[in-house]
Amino acid sequence: METRPYVSWELMEAFLTDAFKGSGVPEADAKICADVLLESDRRGIESHGCNRFKPVYIDRLADGIQNPVTVVETLKETAVTAVYDAHDGMGMVASHRAMTDAIKKAGEYGMSMAVIRNSTHYGIAGYWASMAVKAGMIGMTGTNARPSIAPTFGVENMLGTNPLTVGFPTDEDFPFMLDCATSITQRGRIEYFARAGEPTPAGMVIGRDGQALTDSARILDDLVSGDAALAPLGGIGEELAGYKGYGYATVVEVLSAALQAGSFLKLLNGRGERGEKTPYHLGHFFIVIDPEAFMGLEQFKKTCGDILRELRASRKAPGQARIYTAGEKEYLAWLDRKDKGVPLGEAVRRDIIAVRDALKLPYKFPFEGTGLSQ
Repeated sequence: METRPYVSWELMEAFLTDAFKGSGVPEADAKICADVLLESDRRGIESHGCNRFKPVYIDRLADGIQNPVTVVETLKETAVTAVYDAHDGMGMVASHRAMTDAIKKAGEYGMSMAVIRNSTHYGIAGYWASMAVKAGMIGMTGTNARPSIAPTFGVENMLGTNPLTVGFPTDEDFPFMLDCATSITQRGRIEYFARAGEPTPAGMVIGRDGQALTDSARILDDLVSGDAALAPLGGIGEELAGYKGYGYATVVEVLSAALQAGSFLKLLNGRGERGEKTPYHLGHFFIVIDPEAFMGLEQFKKTCGDILRELRASRKAPGQARIYTAGEKEYLAWLDRKDKGVPLGEAVRRDIIAVRDALKLPYKFPFEGTGLSQ
């Protein structure tokens, strides 16, 4: 049973928008950033929602390692491709521009691809695939990130968590949306564990000695120092096919760096030669496919829906109530939360109050004065 207090979507959207504006982000861009964060919480993916708003965005703006005003420069463009430089601005704003342009190109020519270099964290990857799905198209995206994953048979964090994300429109009430990291878990999930005072499950993170680490706060420090690394999908070694996760993470790294001549691997660690904080210079890619260029949108949606329905109707394992398809649990989370609002844990509530007070924003939250504001 949920015990955390809820705050309405409208109040949180207004607050997040004003907090970004108070940090120097233009209003239209601030609204994009707020919506991307809240979309994570709508889907129940709290590791990328309000949980990250202060440490990943507000604090980085305050530290001067990303720019509040996003200047998106077009480096090269064709009828179906584009290369952009985000100049260390807001990754969510640059990505909105890239995906908007890619959808338009795909509508004209059937397929398109856009890539970005010198960007910053772009939020939940599924947001960008969803933009294409809402336009009746297939959306694919990925991004590199600061080093976290060790290659198979290695213990050094080399690759980012590098999500490979795909969204399909369907004839159901929700799309197919596969949005997951190419590691067993992602850094944001460990940040969530640390903030909640919970251990990281054994097997997700390895130390330099090849042993599992579970102390969430220590893991976050060790990931930065290089004394810990996330295991790729499949786990450590080859027994459970960890090399597959390693391979997919590498695919995302290449597509996020090579096409746009961007930074990669250790260049993304956000630290200078003296250990000082520096911009991350991340890269992203976006691919859009218009089903109308093939056998048509309605036919695609029906076939996709038939596939998903057959999967869910297949024989269940003993003791299991149901089979899910990608995006279904997120849809169910939204149905549960849409009238309740955003559930906020203690650490997030403290962040909200701290940002509000620092920026002198005129907000009063329903959890204040109830003993839950600390």
